[in-house]
Parts: sequence; structure tokens; C-alpha cells
Amino acid sequence: MAEQHTPRSLIVTLYGAFGRETAGSLAVAELIRLLGAVGVDAPSVRSSVSRLKRRGLLVPQRTAAGAAGYTLSADARQLLDDGDERIYGHAAPKLSDGWVLAIFSVPEAERHKRHLLRSRLARLGFGTAAPGVWIAPARFYDETRHTLRRLQLDPYVDLFRGEHLGFAPTADAAARWWDLAAVAKQHEEFLDAHGAVLRMWESRTDTPPEEAYRDYLLALDSWRRLPYADPGLPEELLPDGWPGGRSAAVFAGLHKRLRDAGAEFVHGGGA
Repeated sequence: MAEQHTPRSLIVTLYGAFGRETAGSLAVAELIRLLGAVGVDAPSVRSSVSRLKRRGLLVPQRTAAGAAGYTLSADARQLLDDGDERIYGHAAPKLSDGWVLAIFSVPEAERHKRHLLRSRLARLGFGTAAPGVWIAPARFYDETRHTLRRLQLDPYVDLFRGEHLGFAPTADAAARWWDLAAVAKQHEEFLDAHGAVLRMWESRTDTPPEEAYRDYLLALDSWRRLPYADPGLPEELLPDGWPGGRSAAVFAGLHKRLRDAGAEFVHGGGA
């Protein structure tokens, strides 16, 4: 299946990767240049920026040179800061870390918020333990709390920390809580799309900034979804042959090889 990179997602990825190093304001002309390098046309950039502004993720702010531009809102910056540990973190999860439980109850008159809660918890990597009871590794607590408060969903949710005491083996229970086959498929798709890219760069001695930027941005735009789809379970809870470690290694290799050269293209104004 061909990868889908939407202009809005690419803009968020761009700001997350390179837009927090300085004041973070990027001129509209620069956004058009940078998104053009990955095949996005100017009208799509402008309309996507407008949508992100309406959603409260981007706010107008002139650049240091006085050009019209946009920077991340405080909420968007918190969202990206929370995501850094998932996207770039390498700590091996441990079963002894425990779990965070989200138990919610939404009045029937506000059932649209019930759907929003479910979809947001799923996007945070929670699995379903029972109706109205969602579970995730305990390290997701802070990010969950920030997200639910930002969306004003916290009045409907109680959060708990705990451990699984039975009756089913925890590995069997985890296989019910998450669709691990679907997550494994996403890892395999990432490997299919970006494994060959890493091998190509490993065979080269040069690193042209624009090429590095293009391949890194596309890899990061694909990768940053995976640590949310994949709850990052301890090894003893995963099926044999789990591809998550291999896909993480490919992204780490691309990050090490390309990120700094890509930053030269972003901040240097060209190749």
C-alpha cells in the first residue's frame, strides 16, 4: 500500500522536527519552499496552514526578518513535546512499570464526547480492557492527562495506575486489549517503505541537504504515527517475530544519518 502524506501532517511534522529550535516562526514563503521539496504545491500549503490555524495549532507570528509567518501554539508545542519521548525514545519498556487505566462515563446527552474520548484514547495507544475501561502502559499517564485536559474531556474520566493480577496470563490479555496483528502490519509497511532508503544512504558518502531533508521528513511523517498505534509493550507480551524493533532501528538509523543535514536545508534557505 502506498504511503499517504497529507499536507497538514507534513506541516506538523516539519514544525515538530525543525520548528522548535529557535523562536519557531516560519514564513509562509519558507513553508511553500520546504513543502515543495516533498511535492506539495503552494495552494495546498496555504489551505493546510489555514486549517491548522483554525484548529488552534498554528498562530500568526512574524519572523525575525519581519515576514508574515506562523509558529506553534502553546497547545501544539505541548502536544509535540509529549510526543518526543515516544518518537525518539529508546528506553526498553518493562512489565514492572505497570499500567494506567482510563475509566470514563459520558451522559447520553453528550454522547458525541463519548466518541471523541474513545477515538482520542485509541490515538494515544490505549487498548480496550472492557466497555468504558481503557488500558495503556503507565508511562503514557502524563501525555494522557495533558491531552484530556486540552480537549476538556477530563471531567468524564478517572485515571488509575495498577498492575495486572489475572486471571488470564498478561500476554493473552494484551492480545485482547490491542489488535497486535494490525500494529505489526503497520511496522512492516514502514520497513517496506523506508528500509531500502536507509540502505541507500548507508551506501553513500555524501549527504546533500535537500535530499536528506526530503527523505527524513517523509520517514518521520510515517514513523511518528507508529509509536501511537503501537503501545510499546514489554517483549514478553509480544508475539514471536515482532517487527517493532526492526522498524525502530530503521527510523533511528535515518534520524542519525539525515536529520542534521536536513536541518541545514531548512535553516540555510536552500540546498
